[in-house]
Amino acid sequence: MAVPWETLETIDTPDGPLALLRRGEREFLLTVRGRVLMTSAAHRSEDDLARLACAHLEKTSQAHVLVSGLGMGFTLRAALDVLGPRARFVVAELNPVVAAWCKGPLAALTGGAANDGRVSLVLRDVAAVLREVAAGPPAGRFDVIVLDMYEGPQNKLSRRDPLYGPEAIAQTRRALVEGGTFAVWCEQPSADFERSLRSAGFVWERIRTGHGGRVHLVYVARGVTQPGPSASNSLGSKAPGLHDRTSPPSSGTRPPRRSVS
Repeated sequence: MAVPWETLETIDTPDGPLALLRRGEREFLLTVRGRVLMTSAAHRSEDDLARLACAHLEKTSQAHVLVSGLGMGFTLRAALDVLGPRARFVVAELNPVVAAWCKGPLAALTGGAANDGRVSLVLRDVAAVLREVAAGPPAGRFDVIVLDMYEGPQNKLSRRDPLYGPEAIAQTRRALVEGGTFAVWCEQPSADFERSLRSAGFVWERIRTGHGGRVHLVYVARGVTQPGPSASNSLGSKAPGLHDRTSPPSSGTRPPRRSVS
């Protein structure tokens, strides 16, 4: 007989009731309105997102990294593992209860990632953090910005979308150091998000994570100094554009939205 899920806590959010469920000692679910948001058993796309974002930095790098949102902490854990002890991380999480879950019942899943001494956890909207850093001195800018939100950019976006619209992406670029990396998790390609990247002068890859079953996407973008119409359209080129590829296999992938059973 299957072990039933136990609801540890439920809170109200603008997207509906957010719940943390546990089955046994180490199996957890995050759900919104009764539908699976994340599972501890499958986090390949979160791991891929962090590894792809930070892969170009050395273990000894004093990298300054922004991660949002926190989720179960797997994206943060993967980024911590890529970078060395001198790296600094800012985690922007809007919901204090999610932060408490990651420091409490979920901590063992990630080796206490949210409690790591390299991490500064701020309970703020990441859009406000980006706006502040973009308007501030260069010393505060990030080497890497990682957005791992509930759904990621949709195919159709408002020009005033606070995270993925053209004004927001231009602001994100200003919050990065020259040549810094902007990485975003999403469920499907977004033409409007790609237009936002292009208008801000980013060159990017759209990378498929997963092999069989549910496939998600990671956008990895970097700003270019002098865009030119004659340059190629792959990451690291001189002009904004796209290179599509598939990530190598790794363990588990974020599940499709489904009801808890």
